[in-house]
Amino acid sequence: MSKKRILITGGAGFIGTNFVNYLFEKYRNYHIIVLDALTYAGSLNNFSDQVKNNPDFKFCHGDVRNVGLVLELMGQADIVIHFAAETHVSRSIHDDRRFFETDVLGTQSVASAVLKNKKQIERFIHISTSEVYGTALAEPMTEEHPLNPMTPYAAAKTGADRLVYSYWGTYELPVVILRPFNQYGPYQHLEKVIPRFITSALLNEPLTIHGTGEARRDWLYVEDTCQRIDRALHADMEKIQGNVFNLGSGFDLDILSIAKMVLEMTGKPESLITFMEERPGQVRHHISSTKKSEMILGIKPGRTFEEGLEQTIHWYANNRQWWEKLLSMRRVSILNKNGISEY
Repeated sequence: MSKKRILITGGAGFIGTNFVNYLFEKYRNYHIIVLDALTYAGSLNNFSDQVKNNPDFKFCHGDVRNVGLVLELMGQADIVIHFAAETHVSRSIHDDRRFFETDVLGTQSVASAVLKNKKQIERFIHISTSEVYGTALAEPMTEEHPLNPMTPYAAAKTGADRLVYSYWGTYELPVVILRPFNQYGPYQHLEKVIPRFITSALLNEPLTIHGTGEARRDWLYVEDTCQRIDRALHADMEKIQGNVFNLGSGFDLDILSIAKMVLEMTGKPESLITFMEERPGQVRHHISSTKKSEMILGIKPGRTFEEGLEQTIHWYANNRQWWEKLLSMRRVSILNKNGISEY
């Protein structure tokens, strides 16, 4: 039998990298095509030589906004998993136009290419985000929670989320929308809070917290996320087409507690914790309902946060050559509420 061909946009980014590695470790019946623009969050160094030299791995350096390129690659695929997006909240506060161009127009390029290959594409999995919900109005947050994006990034992802849904509603494309909550694990960019805390602790530098650190998030280790995406990849399409699924743990923890846990696990003093002004558009609380994903996708609870954090610290401690070149990116320029640039 010929191998199924999967087009993975943004496959050299954080979750995309981990998912590509996951697929190659678990399966032998897929040919994987990765499209990635290799911006600040993506790198070919994320892939081992074993993956890069695999005859079933094809990499294409390009942008999802390139309609012709996306259409060409879509013609070579049976399944598409769309990760590609600008995903860093702080950067969106400084440069929101780029986020809308990539997240909305790029997603339109992908959805349009799926439509043009409707007879061929078996499944179109769109990776959205829990940020579309804004701060929790009810707990836990179900897939029916109102969409109240609080930042330009969240607004752009909301536009992409609903755009993909409209292609199901209008054209009955084989669409599935997944909304991951906060992720952590190997290959995550240093702008994100957990790798920023870990690398700061390893360097004996301050762990900077926005506001009081009381904002709470739902946390899921990236390998557990990959297992959930895998369930969506192999579920009965008749049961999941046109559906939205949360990818969360149902466990929430505040930022200050995470900083303290990182310092305890790395043997560093809590005196390294420092505070700064609250980030504009801060979401106060996220916690995922897992009921729908459990019932329809058959997901099971992942590892505990403590176990995942220990694994993540171990990875960063043993892969300094990967993250040391990214240290300058831990601080990002944003525009505050008064329109003044600050880090």
